[in-house]
Amino acid sequence: MGEPVRVDVVALDPLLEAGVTSALHGCPDVEVARVGEPAAVTVVIVDGVGHDVLDLVRSIRAREPRPEVVLVATDLAAAEALHVIAVGARGLLRRREASAARLARTVLAAAAGDCTVPPDMLDRLLEHSADPLSATRAEWTGPGLSDRERAVLALVADGHETGEIAKELSYSTRTVAGVVHDITHRFRLRNRAHAVAYALRAGLL
Repeated sequence: MGEPVRVDVVALDPLLEAGVTSALHGCPDVEVARVGEPAAVTVVIVDGVGHDVLDLVRSIRAREPRPEVVLVATDLAAAEALHVIAVGARGLLRRREASAARLARTVLAAAAGDCTVPPDMLDRLLEHSADPLSATRAEWTGPGLSDRERAVLALVADGHETGEIAKELSYSTRTVAGVVHDITHRFRLRNRAHAVAYALRAGLL
């Protein structure tokens, strides 16, 4: 048997955080990190998925040494799952299904590099795989891409520079640069390449 996986817990409700932490203490393959210690996996417990939760997952993934994230949510729709996975979460659970044993298994899978979602949600994601954008538009209440943004980003994905995109779409170079800036700012992305990767992974492009 190897070393236990070090995990920490983040929740807005201190009582909920304490309860989950206590439950994980009883799992022999998991070690709850002390305050200030690095963790291989961070368990994030939320009610629903919105911009603030996506930003939280991004910020956790940006830490060194880049902990994996397992998200436990009270409400979690398939389209929301797409966005959470797109920003870096490795494991997803609904709170009502998150027993100590199942949570520990999800944590261990995330630490091993596997992505775990509830079986019924996986079925829904597969059903929508032929047209992920329509699924996202129908169910996700967060920001999507306009037709203009999608057209610009598609050309960015094809390797075109700003001037080439402007010529192709009959826009000014300033308009194209503004569109790219708006996308990266709205989704909290680092650069053009990150914007393309995010849009593809989230089914927005």
